[in-house]
Order: sequence, then structure tokens, then C-alpha cells
Amino acid sequence: MLKLRILGCSGGVGRGLRTTSLLVNDSVLIDAGSGVGELTLEEMSAVKHLFITHSHLDHINFLPLLLDSMFESLIEPIIVHAQPVTIRAIKDHIFNWTIWPDFTKLPTPEKAVVKFVEMLPNDKVEIDGHEYEMIEVSHIVPAVGYRVEFEGKSFAFSGDTSSNDSFWNNLNAHDDLDVLIVETAFPEAMYDLALKARHYAPSLLVEDLKKLRHKPDIYLTHLKPGLENQIMTEVKTAAPSLSINILQSDSNFEL
Repeated sequence: MLKLRILGCSGGVGRGLRTTSLLVNDSVLIDAGSGVGELTLEEMSAVKHLFITHSHLDHINFLPLLLDSMFESLIEPIIVHAQPVTIRAIKDHIFNWTIWPDFTKLPTPEKAVVKFVEMLPNDKVEIDGHEYEMIEVSHIVPAVGYRVEFEGKSFAFSGDTSSNDSFWNNLNAHDDLDVLIVETAFPEAMYDLALKARHYAPSLLVEDLKKLRHKPDIYLTHLKPGLENQIMTEVKTAAPSLSINILQSDSNFEL
């Protein structure tokens, strides 16, 4: 079975809002935003792998805190999969002894609690029979999405992106797709800002959805706080025939 739990999916913070983190089969995280804080210590101890989409703070800010909380109990390091440029950014700007201790060398370099493993777009990693595929997207910093598959069932997560072909071409290269989680950060009134920040606004998303040959259930993520209903209304108005919903924190999927 392919299990997916949404720990956080907001484009900002506020009471009841957590930033991006998805938990797959209890042991794999995709991104480590503040949603990680929804896990108990026991649940944190089950996490063995983390796949990162990009280096922005709302997608990585709980990685150092996760490692700190698990420091005494980790027997094996948490394996962090990411693009080389993303790994460099995290090492240079987070684990630098100024912002946070360098957990790549603690408690010793030989037995560090975190291990970074480089991935490139189109690379695949298999964990317990589940395939995690990295897919290039288009954001203001180098960024990727992921497609996860197990026994013919699959979901895809765009991470942060705007208009592109690579994500959709990759999904179309597969036979099917059950669930699509795709960002739509801004309403149409903030279209110019969406272009500058390389995020989707409703019209941009709907144009790209036309590229997808599959008919998955679609869930919108990374919506700006307070603008969720406006964004959702605009997307549904522009694409009334599609099955589209707002992703909710603590939602669970079983595929």
C-alpha cells in the first residue's frame, strides 16, 4: 500500500497552518517545513529518508529541529535526498555553526546523524519497493517535484513551480497517475507577483493542466493564508470539469 499523510501544506503561517511536509508510509518525508512539528517523537524516530524539493525556508526549516530532537535516539543517519545545489545551500546557510550546528559532523564526522545524497532530475530511488522519482520544475531557485509509485498506484507532488513543460512531460511518460498535488500560491489579482516569484496563479495552472493526459484527483497546495477560498474559486471557475480540491493538513491517502 502507498500511504500519504499531509503534515503541512500552507503557503504561510498562522494558527492551524503548517508549511510543506508530506509523510509517506510513516518513514519518508517529502520536504521538512513546519508540518514536521505535527509528528510525535515516536513518529519522528521512524523517519529514515527525506526528499527535498528546494532550499526555501518554508520547505526545510524543521530539518535542523528534527535532527536536534532525534539526536540522542538516532541509530542510523537520516538520509536526505536533494539536488547538489540544494544540498550546498543547506550546508552553507543552515548547518554552518552560526545558524545551527553542523549536524553533518555530529556527533562525529564518521557517525553523523544526517547524510546527504545527491539526486538529479529523472533519478529514481527505491525504498521498500516504492519508487521516488525526481522531476525538474521551474521556480525562482533550482527546484524539483517528485512522483511516487508502488504496485501501479502513484501520486505526484509539484513542489513550488510555475509554468513549465518538464513536470507535465514526465507525468505523461507514465501510464497513469492517481493523485496530483500541485501548488497555486497566488490569486489572479496577484498574477504579476506570481510571475516574478515563479509560482502558479489560477490561469497559469489551468493552462498547464491542459498538458496532462491523465485524469487524477487534483489537490491544491501552498495557498497563501486568507486567500485559499479565492484561489480555489478561481481555479474551479477556469476548469469546471476537473476534480479539484484544496489540500488539507492531516489529510490521509491510501493508494
